[in-house]
Amino acid sequence: MKLACALLGPVLCVWLSGCHAADRESKLRSAFHTKTGHIVVPEGATELHAPLEFEAGAHDIDVRGASSASILKLADDFKGKAAIIGAGVKNIRIEGFQIIGNRRELKSALYLPGSSTRFIDYYDRNGIVFLDSEGIAISGVSLKNISDFAILITHSTAVNITAVTIEDSGTLDSRGLSNTTGGILLEQGTTNFTVTECHIRSVTGNGIWTHSTADAPRNQDGRISGNEIWETPRDAIQVGHAARIQVLDNSGGQIGFPVDQVDLPAQATPVAVDSAGNVSESVYSGNHFEDVDGQCIDLDGFHDGQVLNNSCVNRKGAADYPLSHVGIVFGNSNPEMTSRNVVLSGNLIQGFGYGAVYLIGEGQQVSGNRFVDVNRNHCTGDMRVPRCGYAPEEPGMLRSGIYLASHAARPADTKGNKISGNYISGFGMDKWCVAAGPGVASQSNQIGNNTCVTATQEPGAR
Repeated sequence: MKLACALLGPVLCVWLSGCHAADRESKLRSAFHTKTGHIVVPEGATELHAPLEFEAGAHDIDVRGASSASILKLADDFKGKAAIIGAGVKNIRIEGFQIIGNRRELKSALYLPGSSTRFIDYYDRNGIVFLDSEGIAISGVSLKNISDFAILITHSTAVNITAVTIEDSGTLDSRGLSNTTGGILLEQGTTNFTVTECHIRSVTGNGIWTHSTADAPRNQDGRISGNEIWETPRDAIQVGHAARIQVLDNSGGQIGFPVDQVDLPAQATPVAVDSAGNVSESVYSGNHFEDVDGQCIDLDGFHDGQVLNNSCVNRKGAADYPLSHVGIVFGNSNPEMTSRNVVLSGNLIQGFGYGAVYLIGEGQQVSGNRFVDVNRNHCTGDMRVPRCGYAPEEPGMLRSGIYLASHAARPADTKGNKISGNYISGFGMDKWCVAAGPGVASQSNQIGNNTCVTATQEPGAR
């Protein structure tokens, strides 16, 4: 074998025989101990048994692959938080190589951490992790078969993640249901960040999301744009506990698939663009998804922001979307916020199981939207109709195109809203187009000039 190594050279030797594998890992680990400079990930596969970790205080370091065939491979006995870890570092750039994890099966013992636990303290076996850092740039990196999060950023600032590819990553809990892992997570007050032009496919949790525990600062001043996200049983994008976040021009589909991995016991309805916690002064615009088996846009906690020119289109038969819900849902689960002053305009919602909009709060403007082929479950207010036996005291909730409600997680004063110029089509929309539920006075809202028809296609379509 020594002769073969000498003839083939060190790169092929590592691939074919494991010769010098420990030496490759050792040399690369030593390179990560520099305080500043350049690090090259060699061509071929370098197997890791423990993380490559920057020293605290390291700064101005470029880590680049020697070629597109430069690979970091987590060994079966890998132990550590992630393939690459940085804590308290500044101006680190990671570019142009692959990280392949060691996910051997989908089920795991992990579900979700407690409400006061940071995700970085709970999930191991990640791809790239940064904590308390500044000036992090990750671009052109491919991550595959990662057990937990492909990229996890905690309490950091000036973070730019660009043109990253993530495939076949994340795990499930012991029941075989989503435990949120697989994608990109920014948590605990991460600020001034961008996630752009990434390609994410076949992850078991949220594709891209922000999150903070209740005692942590909100994530702020971020842009999630131009990403493609396909096939997840949870959310494509979730903005959690954040301010001034722009979610722009993202696309994808097969949200809520595989269906048997959706965490229905926790009511984790899949959503194309989701919100959670307290989300203010944010914009969701130009996002386009297809085959969404759940909700298109969830506005739980969203206030003083804009939702413009987005679309979710389901063209297959109703039976192909067994979890299809209301298209857009306003909510107020977080006690620190009030649902108010949201502009909802220019959106297309097509082919959802119940209505187009569940609306609460005040000062909302719902205008110029196209809500097509809604109420595919044919709810009428009769609780005996399959999939319609919910809230017997509010028969209009599931059958109405736009439903004005007096509550979500908490009571809401629904008044001063303007609902006009919308096209609403679907089963029963000639009768139940815009309706107010118990405790809501229609005359306290401006409702008019909406087109309501029983047709199931867009206006002008043939």
